[in-house]
Amino acid sequence: MPPKGSFQKAHEYYGVLAHETVHWSGHESRLNRLSKFARFGDEAYAVEELVAELSAAFLLTELSVPQSDDLSNVTAYLGHWLKVLQRDHSAIFTAASAASKAADYLLAFSRPAEVFSVGEEADALAVLS
Repeated sequence: MPPKGSFQKAHEYYGVLAHETVHWSGHESRLNRLSKFARFGDEAYAVEELVAELSAAFLLTELSVPQSDDLSNVTAYLGHWLKVLQRDHSAIFTAASAASKAADYLLAFSRPAEVFSVGEEADALAVLS
């Protein structure tokens, strides 16, 4: 990540940070979404970029961070996405599902742990004793 001061607006920094964090979530020890064979410009790379863009949009919306006004990265990838989407009409659903999973995975780090109901807590304590 470039330093935050490299960005003219704070929300642009957070947009890039969200996008790159989505890539991080794809590691095999996390959501296991990345293909080690994906190369810049190929279909697997294009799908991962689409997942990262969609998920970053989900994250920014959930966190009430405005979307960037700069769409240069989006337009740079648009041609690759269109090729994938034209070849596989269900690719958008696959990408959106993966994006949703990535957003949920990342947002879980900021959500409090589930609280047991009284009955569940008693059951859990009984197992431990």
